[in-house]
Amino acid sequence: MRAVVQRVLEASVMVDGVSVGQIDKGCLVFLAIEKGDGDDQLDKMVRKVARLRIFPDDAGRMNLSVKEAGGALLVVSQFTLAADMKKGYRPSFGKAEQPELAEEMVKRFCTIITDEEGIVVEQGQFGADMKVHLVNDGPVTIWLDFPPISA
Repeated sequence: MRAVVQRVLEASVMVDGVSVGQIDKGCLVFLAIEKGDGDDQLDKMVRKVARLRIFPDDAGRMNLSVKEAGGALLVVSQFTLAADMKKGYRPSFGKAEQPELAEEMVKRFCTIITDEEGIVVEQGQFGADMKVHLVNDGPVTIWLDFPPISA
């Protein structure tokens, strides 16, 4: 499981000209589910994203989580993060999980963060051609990678 987490002042996702998800201050999370990902990777990713201390405290140090900073998450499924670029110039997506399984895991990720961590979550539309708009804050961009045990 891979994610790119970007601290944002605002972010939104549009599908066919219609807004499907939108946040003000918080994190835009691009999330990729890979073959072999299970509960272990899901739990690690949920905890890391929810507790990532990338927001400034009163002293200006990155010391607060998104919840502590009063922010929200916009989660966008992005299978292209699973790209294998070891050979050639055309990405291979053989590591990406099958769409039905990936969609279920993305939904579980969002549900757990909302229910257990108390963070507001908006989502993109799985499998759609999405237009993502964001205003980076910092910019602060963090890459997270929790590969399957078999990887």
